Amino acid sequence: MKIAISGKGGVGKTTFAANLAHYLSERGMRVLAVDADPDASLGTVLGIAEDDLNRLRPIVDMKELIEQRMGGSGAFYPLNPQVDDILDDYSVQVGPIRFFRMGNVKGGGTACYCKENSFLHALVNSLILSEQDTVILDMGAGIEQLTRGTAQGVDVLVIVTEASTVSAHTVRVIQKLAQELGIPKVSVIGNKIRSSKDEDFLKAQFTEDELFGLIPFSEELLDMSIHTDNSSFPKGAPGSQLESVYRKLMEGRDI
Repeated sequence: MKIAISGKGGVGKTTFAANLAHYLSERGMRVLAVDADPDASLGTVLGIAEDDLNRLRPIVDMKELIEQRMGGSGAFYPLNPQVDDILDDYSVQVGPIRFFRMGNVKGGGTACYCKENSFLHALVNSLILSEQDTVILDMGAGIEQLTRGTAQGVDVLVIVTEASTVSAHTVRVIQKLAQELGIPKVSVIGNKIRSSKDEDFLKAQFTEDELFGLIPFSEELLDMSIHTDNSSFPKGAPGSQLESVYRKLMEGRDI
């Protein structure tokens, strides 16, 4: 099963992705967690040591590898380079979870990322089409990566939102793009819910079929995202709330 996580910046999508990875791995599934967010924070939230993350070079920084696979450094390059062998060479293991980092933000005033983006697109498609693990793809905030098509081929797109007009608007834009990409299942998750007013707001914005679950604001989950120590899926009240959402998300899927 291939799951992409998207949403407006700051809604908690990376924390959601990390907890989903732990949840599935603890149930015996092989999980590949892919950080496709230029902010590159999924590895930290998963509990990977900073030294290990520093040694893991993102693909977009591998200029020689990119040029080799893309056929040189000219203006023209193939759209489907050979990338199948990269996964084992450029991933790191964290318990039962394999972590892979796609790329970082390019510095101001530098050339465009056209070649690197084509390479990343081919790599994502390779993971989606041939990887047998459960793939969790933590997308960049907003809609940019969806417009590049990197979410094509996933089974489920999860859009995380807060109870705000701006965040709900972002959900609508992402839903439209997901429909255009032909993503078969799109689920909205309300996160950091603090009151019945927040619940009512999101239930007024989205139908029951669209809104898969509501996750209350949790100091425990906030602490987990700040003080990562390779801890597993939380077992307290917020954990049970998340588990309910995850179970519903997996209903009827062959995983």
